[in-house]
Amino acid sequence: MRCSRCGMELEKPGDFCLECRTANADGVVLDAARDRAAITMLDEDQVVGETTVTTTPEDGAETGVVELRNFAGRVADEIMRKRPEAVYAAGDRDVIQSVRAQSHFEFFRVDGDDPVDAAIGSRGEEALETVDAAPLEKIGGSHSTLVGGRTGMRAIQTVAAYPHVKKVIPGPIDASGRGSQASITAKVTRADKNGNVRLLVRDGSSVQENRIVTTAGDRDTGERVRDDLNAALDDEDLR
Repeated sequence: MRCSRCGMELEKPGDFCLECRTANADGVVLDAARDRAAITMLDEDQVVGETTVTTTPEDGAETGVVELRNFAGRVADEIMRKRPEAVYAAGDRDVIQSVRAQSHFEFFRVDGDDPVDAAIGSRGEEALETVDAAPLEKIGGSHSTLVGGRTGMRAIQTVAAYPHVKKVIPGPIDASGRGSQASITAKVTRADKNGNVRLLVRDGSSVQENRIVTTAGDRDTGERVRDDLNAALDDEDLR
């Protein structure tokens, strides 16, 4: 494949051209399994290339962590070669989480039998405004106590890190709720008519409802944000 701008021969399809500094793929679809990652490069709604990265999972706890990190690093390197505007990810959450930790691109989770078709379909949706601020800068309000301690804070920061979240406003803690589970769970509720959502963090019988102000302007786009936020919480094993 040659660069669409200068005609330079690219080492791999969809690579960013280092000669004229031009991107030849504006999106990457990652379909991840624990032992194999299929990477598809998109230019608008056209597939311009595909590649596969494989690994042999290790059984040991320590060696398994190292092997997963190395596998994800190779996948992240392949994505970096493309300099995409966004990465659309499906499949194994541990792999996706490790790849995302080693990348600086915006990730969106896609569902369905064909992740490439799902990614192409989602790209036709209206783009949302992004907020370029650190997660802690987005957290405010009159209630400073968070349910769940460090894990509760991790849930709120996971949501606050999303680029289409403007502000996270923690609410009061309701200790009258039902439930005796020991683990802390978090879930984003359905969007309201303005596209804003709420993050419910539950710790046993205590529940905290946190208001999430998003850049979505209506219920439909707010639902897109909700799906992505819940996917991010899933990736962090918080749901």
